[in-house]
Amino acid sequence: MTTTPVRSLSPVLDTGRTTVAPALRDAVRTHLGPEMSRIAEYHFGWADAAGRPTGSWGGKMVRPTLALLSARAAGGTAEDGLPAALAMELVHNFSLLHDDIMDGDETRRGRATAWTVFGEPNAILAGDAMVTAATSVLLAAPAPGARAATVSLMAATQRMIDGQTADVAFEQRDDVTLAECVRMAGDKTGALLGCSCALGAELVGAEAGLVEHLSAFGEHIGLAFQLVDDLIGIWGDQDRAGKRIGADLRARKKSLPVVAALNSPGTEELRALYLGPEPLTETAVRHVADLVERAGGRDWAEREAAHRLTAAQEALAAARIPEDVRDAFLEVAGFVVGRRL
Repeated sequence: MTTTPVRSLSPVLDTGRTTVAPALRDAVRTHLGPEMSRIAEYHFGWADAAGRPTGSWGGKMVRPTLALLSARAAGGTAEDGLPAALAMELVHNFSLLHDDIMDGDETRRGRATAWTVFGEPNAILAGDAMVTAATSVLLAAPAPGARAATVSLMAATQRMIDGQTADVAFEQRDDVTLAECVRMAGDKTGALLGCSCALGAELVGAEAGLVEHLSAFGEHIGLAFQLVDDLIGIWGDQDRAGKRIGADLRARKKSLPVVAALNSPGTEELRALYLGPEPLTETAVRHVADLVERAGGRDWAEREAAHRLTAAQEALAAARIPEDVRDAFLEVAGFVVGRRL
């Protein structure tokens, strides 16, 4: 077996991965059954398609790390928050398995996606198995808030699904409002990040006010992340972004900067190009990006991202938590958004 070095992300995230990784492997093997475990282990990067260990690790473990911090914020230990961390990572990867199928993505983390290796039905079932495993792990936790935390996780998961549903529906609509788009991004991206920041605290029985502040912090960070991601997708540096710039424009996605621009006055040319039936050439993609910027889409998204970061800071400042935990939350948030808070 060749061991691939695990890239350091940040001190807090590195500690989170070290804490969660062994328990996540155990949870997958315990709750998913042999066939679904094999697909999950491939998806996580632990094994190749034949089930042979790779010695590598694919995930950043952002959401489980936030869940561990959440438990500490409420006076518990990281170990107390471990069931919440496992549940968050399982639900997150359920969404990734299904997203890859929905988007037709053939690679993830530098290798073939699970559905291209094991087939769509098996990959769908593996995602389903992860959701049930997440529920089982959380309900079985010997903690006062196990049931309440499970209800919150399922509510956040439903919001994420609602957001994805809206995102798909937007592809067929020419009249998407900015308010609808912000709500979609809040559900699709913000719901799970908000849940991650609060789930450990709820699991250990924290008071409602603390849970609300932590959840608000995560939701604002989630929206800031989506805004920055949308900006990078149109105007970013391809080498630094790690993805093809302009892909969302080629697919005519209703991303936040685009919808902000489409709802501005005097954008007839943009609407004709972006909402028309003809495929966009590379020249047209660059022109669309310029039109979106001229219509104010870029400025609006940058201002809104800054506003969400400020709102996140304010929500965290209102939470009465230890300073080292507050600093750790901000470190992870800075990694997620790609800038220092």
